[in-house]
Amino acid sequence: MSTPTTAGSRTGPTGRAERITSLDAIRGVATLGILPMNALSFGLVGAAYLNVQADGTDTPLDWIIGLATMLFVDQKMMALFSLLFGVGIVIFADRAKIKGRRVRLLSLWRFALLLGIGLLHSLLWEGDILVLYAFCAPFVLALRRLPSRVLLTLGTALALAGTFAAPFVQDGLGPGGDGLGDLWFTDGSVESDAVFMWFVGNAVGRALGLMLIGVALHQLGVVQGDRGDAFYRRMATWGLGVGGAVTATGLVWRMVDGWSAEWAITGHTPTGLGTIPMALGYLALVILWNDRGGRFLVSVRNVGKMALTNYLAQSILGVVMLTRLARDIDLSRTAIAVWIVGVWALQLWWSTWWLDRFRSGPFEWAWRCATYRERAPLRR
Repeated sequence: MSTPTTAGSRTGPTGRAERITSLDAIRGVATLGILPMNALSFGLVGAAYLNVQADGTDTPLDWIIGLATMLFVDQKMMALFSLLFGVGIVIFADRAKIKGRRVRLLSLWRFALLLGIGLLHSLLWEGDILVLYAFCAPFVLALRRLPSRVLLTLGTALALAGTFAAPFVQDGLGPGGDGLGDLWFTDGSVESDAVFMWFVGNAVGRALGLMLIGVALHQLGVVQGDRGDAFYRRMATWGLGVGGAVTATGLVWRMVDGWSAEWAITGHTPTGLGTIPMALGYLALVILWNDRGGRFLVSVRNVGKMALTNYLAQSILGVVMLTRLARDIDLSRTAIAVWIVGVWALQLWWSTWWLDRFRSGPFEWAWRCATYRERAPLRR
């Protein structure tokens, strides 16, 4: 596996010799993997994101797709994305230092630019995650030098805070789930302040916590693929085994209870507990796969190299095609799954096509130019 060897130009994109290919592969999988959950927000009512029964499940295949998405994708791919974002903060800071830059000021300016991108993105789609990442990033920058054990402990505590708070929030709701609003129901009601604060707090804690875990894993050489295959096999087995079992238990619980609103938030607890181990299991599998190589893997890495561009492109395509053009069509989860596969194929193709001709994705290039306030080279 490749590791950074030399510093690149002061403003240019990271050179091929500097890239850690395992990070590109993980980021590519995460970028493609977050689409199945985000697509629900594009094509179905808001409650369908958490409540499989709310919308789009008219056939057995719809149910299979909905349950599989909740089991294998919900929170797990965003967890991978957050882990890698934390790693990216450290790598950028380290390389900025090597290049003689003022690390804190340059990083904070970079985060401010990301905030701007996120605010513009949120005008298109309310599910934007970049604003949250931009607010979490300065804390990660400040804490990045803590010992790995401290980072793992603090990160886990933050990531699971909302999970452990969920039953208490549920207990505060009225009979029949009064206060859940459009988080669970399709009647147009608004969630209570307590539910809204839990939802936001859970998102912030999970994102920041996973970023810190990512920094710790970088310190330990895990995300770079520096450990042996046996380590990653054990990590994949335990992560997916334990995390999958816990998540599946919660899913069965919801199904037996008929997706009752009385367990809407409490039912989040098994999913939250299973997210970190499953994300780590996926990470290990991708690193093992990265050792094998292959044309398809190269395409996935290319998606990861253009993660920002592909993430924003998914939103543009989703809002235009599913929210606007298909607004009069009663979409099912199966139809959305077909659309997702089409977008995956498109992004796998265009990422490779673009990077064969250019050094970085268009949005990555613009962010880099704005960060250094100089025009970086784009064409190869």
